[in-house]
Amino acid sequence: MRIEKLRRKYEIEVVWTHFPLHPDTPADGISLEEMFRGKNLDIPAMRSRMQGLMADEGLPYGDRSRTYNSRLAQELGKWADSEGGGDSFHDAMFKAYFAKGQDISDVDTLIAIAEHAGLSANEAQSVLLERRFQTAIDADWERSRAVGVTGVPTFAAEGRGVVGAQSYEVLEQLVKEAGAIPRTEG
Repeated sequence: MRIEKLRRKYEIEVVWTHFPLHPDTPADGISLEEMFRGKNLDIPAMRSRMQGLMADEGLPYGDRSRTYNSRLAQELGKWADSEGGGDSFHDAMFKAYFAKGQDISDVDTLIAIAEHAGLSANEAQSVLLERRFQTAIDADWERSRAVGVTGVPTFAAEGRGVVGAQSYEVLEQLVKEAGAIPRTEG
């Protein structure tokens, strides 16, 4: 993946900041057709484009037909970051949602994803039921709004950013302009 390649080549720290993408999505989710109704969008073409982009990155991308409220998933992701298991969790979450179309608003599904990522299922359940990372996600959402994030993914470094699926070259230019130090080999 592009981010992993950047980590190998440059001394950078990747920090996940969550964004309220479709925060009003109902608990049981919504079909993509319903979500994009009236917007004159070709959903099969959009899906095909995303499948191509993901294939270029070696990532799975399925035929997801629904979107779900990601608030609890974000809270659990923030916890996973604090436990040192964020990368594994975010990878497992991506596959569960985008490749398998799983309901990432469902507590049991989220616990299973956390466990698959090597995190404690019991602790994940406690985090979700007690909403321990609600305030942290509120802060992320506020920070996203303050810096003008309008979509995902957004990549930012030293006050500069790019939005959407970007080539490795665009991301490398971003980190170079931000002063990233190349790693020495050896």
